[in-house]
Amino acid sequence: MEISHRMVIPTLLLFVLVIVDLGECHNRSSELRCGYHGPAIRFPFRLKDRQPDQQRGYPGFDLYCSDNNHTVLELPTSVKTFVNSIDYKSQQINVTVSDGCFPRIIRGLHLPSSPFQFKTENNYLYNYALFNCTPRTDTNFRRIHCLSSRRQLVYAFQSYSVIEDLPILSCTKMYSVSSVPSDIWNSPFLELTWSEPKCGPCELKGEKCRFKNNSTDFNIECVNPYGNKGRLTKIVATVSILGPFLLALAVYAFYHVYRYDKTEKENQARIEKFLEDYKALKPTRYSYADIKRITNQLSEKLGQGAYETVFKGKLSSEIHVAVKILNIFKGDGEEFINEVGTMGKIHHVNVVRLVGFCADGFRKALVYEFLPNDSLDKFISPVDSNSFLGWEKLHDIALGIAKGIEYLHQGCDQQILHFDIKPHNILLDQNFNPKISDFGLAKLCAKDQSAVSMTTVRGTIGYIAPEVFSRNFGKVSYKSDIYSFGIVLLEMVGGRKNFDVNVETTSQIYFPDRIYNLLEQKEDLRVYVEDSGDAKLAKKLAIVGLWCIQWHPIDRPSVKSVVQMLEGKGDKLTIPPNPFASTSSRRVSENMPTRRLIQELQVIPESD
Repeated sequence: MEISHRMVIPTLLLFVLVIVDLGECHNRSSELRCGYHGPAIRFPFRLKDRQPDQQRGYPGFDLYCSDNNHTVLELPTSVKTFVNSIDYKSQQINVTVSDGCFPRIIRGLHLPSSPFQFKTENNYLYNYALFNCTPRTDTNFRRIHCLSSRRQLVYAFQSYSVIEDLPILSCTKMYSVSSVPSDIWNSPFLELTWSEPKCGPCELKGEKCRFKNNSTDFNIECVNPYGNKGRLTKIVATVSILGPFLLALAVYAFYHVYRYDKTEKENQARIEKFLEDYKALKPTRYSYADIKRITNQLSEKLGQGAYETVFKGKLSSEIHVAVKILNIFKGDGEEFINEVGTMGKIHHVNVVRLVGFCADGFRKALVYEFLPNDSLDKFISPVDSNSFLGWEKLHDIALGIAKGIEYLHQGCDQQILHFDIKPHNILLDQNFNPKISDFGLAKLCAKDQSAVSMTTVRGTIGYIAPEVFSRNFGKVSYKSDIYSFGIVLLEMVGGRKNFDVNVETTSQIYFPDRIYNLLEQKEDLRVYVEDSGDAKLAKKLAIVGLWCIQWHPIDRPSVKSVVQMLEGKGDKLTIPPNPFASTSSRRVSENMPTRRLIQELQVIPESD
């Protein structure tokens, strides 16, 4: 059994880290706490009545547990606070009081006689005078909410405030406090720090802080909690405690490494066999080093999907390419074989050209011609937007897509069914000529084959033909691509996506029904149409799209008929049978403002 070192070494490192971390967890679990969620209590703190007297804490750092397991710290003079957290590395402690009102006890708090200090920004502390004022007092000074009521408002005025600015005529002084932070008045928490003893450096090194040599003075030292043998002793101690569990974990990890490596080797062998048979075909095979050179070390990213990342590259100063780097942790190589095997055999002006590929060990990449205008989905937009291409150009794009599909269905040695026709997979060159791309889900079959078998649903939600979901609508065939193309046409006409996962309304999902209703009522289709010629083009695209999305495959035209309809003037086209008969009573024209189209057209029968 051969196991890849690239997988074993990281796994072993992870295994060691798990052991060390478990040791640390075991060490943490042995620390004293008041309740499960209470802060860990260790030097310089000491938990009274829970630790022997010889385990001394530092003076002033005594804690105790309340009846409901809260950690209590008493500050001078007899001010009881509850500890929320202790940060031993930065030497900070966060406390609160029972009612969350520190101003109520601030007068009796005398920090100078304790080892703690207020945590403040820039070490600034202030003197304040507290005044009881009438509710009508108009002032911008700091109001203390927990001491105020409907009948009286309590304010804290800083000692340097100008007397003319104070509303003293409607206020009565209560008392003064000195050297407190400015944020103490309305915060339910109080941050305290301590400077002695300096245990923070010990904590940062992962060592234990204690009295030096168990002496009676207050000198401290840092020691390794596992003695002179250090971290190795810690690991050994942890393994001795958790040995059986760790052994099972190790066996489990090695088993999965072996299974993953074996599966990857089988996939790689299958791909290599395919590529060996593929040598006679045109696309160039590149090494991964070539790919990095072509893309300038993968420096310019064009886009990213769940299974691949696309980079811009150069074969020469004049030839630019798009390089799709496949994710080595996704898929079993089937889509890579589909794409190379399919696109290497086809050459058409409306199909993107595969320049080369890379299958260098587990690294796989596809190299395509570079198309500067991105994909059609960037131009599915309202007519009054900056990205609208104009009706003639939209018509030319639709005709180009149809001719590309016609070539796939009828112009190759084998019939190629794409199964993922959508705007994102229609790329546009410098002149906005369309090219069909992404053949990862394609299937090859004989030209005379009327149906294909499928074990899983292929395609993108919103563009998948009904028969792909359920055979009750008919057999899966080239007509499934016709349906997807019809949805693309209706999106171009409607200026919107057929399916948006961010919108949950049914009107968003079934907007082709709106287009049918508008045509049936001779309503407008778009916000603005320049002239009657544009109106004819818009209506032609809509009618052809509705023919293509008929629920049953037998009712859809062949791609040859689609091309003929798009090349014709459209004067003899009629609206097809309503594919949304069950919802034909809905008429929603107000949400889709359009321009009137007036042509009467004749039915186009299916022609195979």
